Amino acid sequence: MKKGASALVTAAAVCAALALVACSAEAMEGARRSLTLCAQVLIPSLFPFFVISALLQELGLPSRLGRLAAPLMARLFGVSGSGCAALILGLMAGYPLGAASVAGLVQRGELSKAEGERLLGFCNNSGPAFMLGAAGAGVFGSLKAGLILYLSHIAAALLSGVLLSAGHRRRSYSLPEPAPIAPGAVPAAVLASVRNMLNVCGFVLAFGVAVAVLDAVGFLPALTLRLSELTGLELSAARALMVGFFELGGGVGAMRGLAATPLNLAVCAAVIGWGGLSVHFQTAAVAGDMKTARHFAGRCLSAVSSFLLVLLLAPLAL
Repeated sequence: MKKGASALVTAAAVCAALALVACSAEAMEGARRSLTLCAQVLIPSLFPFFVISALLQELGLPSRLGRLAAPLMARLFGVSGSGCAALILGLMAGYPLGAASVAGLVQRGELSKAEGERLLGFCNNSGPAFMLGAAGAGVFGSLKAGLILYLSHIAAALLSGVLLSAGHRRRSYSLPEPAPIAPGAVPAAVLASVRNMLNVCGFVLAFGVAVAVLDAVGFLPALTLRLSELTGLELSAARALMVGFFELGGGVGAMRGLAATPLNLAVCAAVIGWGGLSVHFQTAAVAGDMKTARHFAGRCLSAVSSFLLVLLLAPLAL
């Protein structure tokens, strides 16, 4: 790290420590909310999928599925058919399971590192439980709104995959050989899932505290008001964008009570498509030695494309 960057990081760390001391009560409340979110939502919804994902990989399902999906995955995304398993799990289970699935496939040798990095751009997505339940029914009081969000999220992910794979698509492909079943598959799957779940909860807790402190010092409220004035968004929608930049759950939750208008749904879709810095760090934690630049690009593409898709299609469906 260069000397200037090191000094900047050190200054930021000192400011963060002082802010924690000055706003200790707010920081504790932010931590309490984050721990509640982990205990009541994230662990019950994500941990079983982590175990199933790891177990399916240990049992060699991706290579078997890859023999069926190889032509489509090669021509659309320029990757091995084994990546289809990570794509499906990423769309069904939520952040950061897609990234964890890709990392597992790379570690087992069923995907190359370059393929894994490309897959990170579009296989790490939010799941239907969050979008239909928390966002649709919980925030907007409408399962139809949640379905619109989820379908646009899938379309945005696939579109991002196609765009990020430009120049890598190919007509020829190889059929992966079925991977042997690993001994001790269940213990290995559970241990890997516990490690990944701790990573997720750790970053959710850290960013929950960060958002609480930024609120306490007036930084987020000031930015929210300024964004609302510049864009004409309702304050709750503007706050969703501000908080959602850091943490997904708080960003979407900030829209609770708003009407399910096309613009509000589009803002919610953008927040979910971006995922928040918390999701980006969770992904980096489970990605191993893969570079996450394509994941960053994919989340930006997903945020923009899902915003536009919802803005165009929601008036037809509502």
